[in-house]
Amino acid sequence: MAGQYKKDLQYAKFSAYGFLKNLKLFEPFLILFLLEKNMTFTWIGTLYAYREIMTNLLEVPTGIIADAFGRRRTMVQSFLAYIISFLIFYYASTYWVLLLGMTFFAFGEAFRGGTHKAMIFEYLKMNGWQDQRVDYYGHTRSWSQNGSAVSALIAAAIVFVSGRYDVIFLVSTVPYVLNLFLMLSYPQELDGKIPKSGSINDSFVMIGASVKNTFMNSGALRATTNVCIYDGFYNAVKDFLQPVIKSLALALPLMAFLQEKQRSAILVGIVYFCIYLMTSHASRRSGAFAMRFTTLTTPLNLTMLAGFCLGILCGLTYLFGYNLAAIILFTGIFILQNLRSPMSVTYVCDTVPYEILATSLSVRSLVTACYTAVMALAVGVLADYLGLGQALMVLALGLTVSTPLYLLKTAKSPLPGANKNRVDP
Repeated sequence: MAGQYKKDLQYAKFSAYGFLKNLKLFEPFLILFLLEKNMTFTWIGTLYAYREIMTNLLEVPTGIIADAFGRRRTMVQSFLAYIISFLIFYYASTYWVLLLGMTFFAFGEAFRGGTHKAMIFEYLKMNGWQDQRVDYYGHTRSWSQNGSAVSALIAAAIVFVSGRYDVIFLVSTVPYVLNLFLMLSYPQELDGKIPKSGSINDSFVMIGASVKNTFMNSGALRATTNVCIYDGFYNAVKDFLQPVIKSLALALPLMAFLQEKQRSAILVGIVYFCIYLMTSHASRRSGAFAMRFTTLTTPLNLTMLAGFCLGILCGLTYLFGYNLAAIILFTGIFILQNLRSPMSVTYVCDTVPYEILATSLSVRSLVTACYTAVMALAVGVLADYLGLGQALMVLALGLTVSTPLYLLKTAKSPLPGANKNRVDP
């Protein structure tokens, strides 16, 4: 049964890491910040796509570095890259400087990638709690969503008082400095088994063979696509919630006496705070939700299809001016992502050796980055030429129609702790 692990000091550190990591104060305002810099949706799409491509290129090498030289050192490098990127965004005034900021942000994402997840699963292995992975990771991940909720309120207050978006990048450096020192306090055992000199080449050969096998084997390709494509969809569209909220804020007569930026800041803060409280609960309940099924394949399929359908409805409601309905549907996309994520991470971890876990999770992030880059660019271009509502509809509809290509088949082995007599719907 889930919940047999101990909520010890390291559990608290894992949770604190997630809370501090998600104090990205700029996140609820990033697209509004870029639009204020006179960026079109197409240019915004190129920035997002570039960030994902850079993350893509760096994911596997940094995963191998984490497994070869120690995960804690890799995480420290990640936080340093994030901090530099925040400072660049604060001073940015042109597209090319923003591109530089995205480059350092990509370094941070790549170094972090699957590294911290690997540390969590290493800790569970050390304590014999492997069968608690979905529940444990879901609980620690829920704290990251709590951090996002608090972050939204703090960011809204900063924008409301200062009337500026750039200030929130500067303040975002503080929790990342704290997280850097928190990482240094992790026990050395979580670095994993660091291989001897010369085995790095073996790691590259191993991961190359893994990638080749993924794309040559239809079953592996289907599984990888299923796990990663919803993550890519979510990453590509989630920030486009911001102009939807702004449209609703400007249409509300209740705050007409405030300036435009203040009105949008209040509503953005409230909406994102409520969303992240719900996603925190969803992440925490992921283990219990998974236990309703005999395998992880069924809930992964169901959550993916439901998310794409919500994307279609979200675009349709925004197209016809029902902004509040669009926000509610967007919220569903967020919730499904956080219900799904602990299950998808566990699904990947069931198939790889612990010695190369950070590398394998980085491959998952690599594939996700590919999908995100393509979808972000597509949404940006379509939003400029057709409108944001139509762009969301076209993307989500295309993904829904193509789902037969990557629906998972029921696994032969049941989910640990699940009801083995239960029949999947």
